[in-house]
Amino acid sequence: MRIGMVGLGKMGGNMTRRLLKSGHEVVAFDRSLDTVEEYRGFGAVGVESLGGMLDELATKDAPRVIWLMIPAGKPVDDTIEALRDDLRPGDIVIDGGNSNYKETISRAAVLKEIQVLMLDAGTSGGVWGLENGYCLMIGGDKTAFDFLEPVFSSLAPKDGYLRVGENGAGHFVKMIHNGIEYGLMQAYAEGFDLMEHGRFDLPLADIASLWNRGSVIRSWLLELSGDMLRGNSKLDEIKGFVPDSGEGRWTVEESIDLSVPTPVITASLQARFRSRRENTFSDRFLAGLRKQFGGHSVKKI
Repeated sequence: MRIGMVGLGKMGGNMTRRLLKSGHEVVAFDRSLDTVEEYRGFGAVGVESLGGMLDELATKDAPRVIWLMIPAGKPVDDTIEALRDDLRPGDIVIDGGNSNYKETISRAAVLKEIQVLMLDAGTSGGVWGLENGYCLMIGGDKTAFDFLEPVFSSLAPKDGYLRVGENGAGHFVKMIHNGIEYGLMQAYAEGFDLMEHGRFDLPLADIASLWNRGSVIRSWLLELSGDMLRGNSKLDEIKGFVPDSGEGRWTVEESIDLSVPTPVITASLQARFRSRRENTFSDRFLAGLRKQFGGHSVKKI
């Protein structure tokens, strides 16, 4: 199948390579022309503009398919706006980034006005997707989904893709997926922190591997934890500053809107906020207040 890929970063680039290996023809565009040239070397048809991509994808009988793997928010809106006047009825736009599902619903409605179909593909797999495949959570028109199944099948491992509902559903499910990921990561981090500070000199990397042999908490995240600890068990080359992509925040906001409690996910998001602050006013406030009511000593800077 012939497909256009906009954005050749860590995810879009590896997806392009996986599609090429599966025999699909990929028309590739990125703002970096050097990157476009690199993917010509992998066998992609490199283009230097969105218009050039649409021209290259033009056929008489089949809809043109454009897959966006770009940052969420304004870049997606700007790209759809740049494409809009040159799209034709029946074309399909796929947003495979981490867009807010509410924005996805709005974008799909705008494209529907010009009879262009949209799919939202929540995409999980990270930098390992090229080798292992991507888990795809897809929302949108079933006709478009059915047409693109050969692409989804090539990108995903066996049984690794699913149409989960109408427009927005794919990004909604991916949002919750990432919220769960926050909670799992935080639980592992806290558990290994306890072992690191305990009385025993424990082989943490080996324990991570052990737990992946039949234990009820085995997982790919635990496997990656073992690989990380085997490289540097003290992690003393890493600064404990943990960003968030936005999807964890949206998950917590959704829980508030729906009055559905998510204490673990919420706490894990707050822990990430805490990781970015040192010697905070609130910590100084607490230390000072303990001295005020109990005469406890304080450490001076």
